Amino acid sequence: MSDPFKNRTPSLNGPATDLSPVTPSDTTDLETVAVALYIEGAGTLSLETQKNETRTVAVGDFAILPVGVRRVNATGTTATGIHAFIVG
Repeated sequence: MSDPFKNRTPSLNGPATDLSPVTPSDTTDLETVAVALYIEGAGTLSLETQKNETRTVAVGDFAILPVGVRRVNATGTTATGIHAFIVG
């Protein structure tokens, strides 16, 4: 199989190299800071940004939130099917 990523250096300019399911937690950061989140089910999303700021946003079904995220908080999050875009 041909691999277009084989000789490519991972970049924040995209594309992401992996997509990882997120389990919201009030105490545990994501394994890798996400470059964006994909949300399948609408609701509220409480998160900690890459800059350690707490933000709460409303998201619709099948939303992509292009912001660096280190944690998705359980408290305040009602959105479902959250996935982290990972680079590297």
